Amino acid sequence: MAHEPLTRAEVLLEGFLALDTPEGFRAELIEGEIVVTPPPDGEHEFKIQLIVKQVIRRSRTEMDFSGNKGLKLQSGGACPKNHAIPDVTFAPTDRQLFQNADSWMPCEGVALVVEVTSTKPQADREAKRRCYARGGIPLYLLIDRDESSVTLFSEAEGDDYRQHCTLPFGKAVALPEPFGFELETSEFV
Repeated sequence: MAHEPLTRAEVLLEGFLALDTPEGFRAELIEGEIVVTPPPDGEHEFKIQLIVKQVIRRSRTEMDFSGNKGLKLQSGGACPKNHAIPDVTFAPTDRQLFQNADSWMPCEGVALVVEVTSTKPQADREAKRRCYARGGIPLYLLIDRDESSVTLFSEAEGDDYRQHCTLPFGKAVALPEPFGFELETSEFV
């Protein structure tokens, strides 16, 4: 019995899932393109640590987080399902999303994803934003080092977020429920 030939999207997804990236590098499949990024620098990691500490200490809802959890997200058009690895993913502890999760998990139940720009800032500003919106992730926090700004995207609808608030480093960003506090960014400066 003859097998149907694989579609371009299926070949791309198979090739992506079979990648063996060097230690510390991340491989993602974003809008039909395989993106490999090198390990982050110290400034990148420092900003992530500041965010994680505040969310854990100040959030009204107890949160779990992961720094390397791959998310399977909806794609647009004929592309295979997007596979993104946010710098940080937060989910309410009572959801137990990360416990026993595969390396690539569905995004249902994720409350917030965070990206700190690095080698490919346009991907964080545009392609990943669209992927997270398509996945229905309620909040996307973008720390843009080139622009010295913080943007909170909310109200995912279709390929984008209906609301966004951009503030310069140093200004507090109001994180809505389930977080319910103002994220301080003064140390980002």
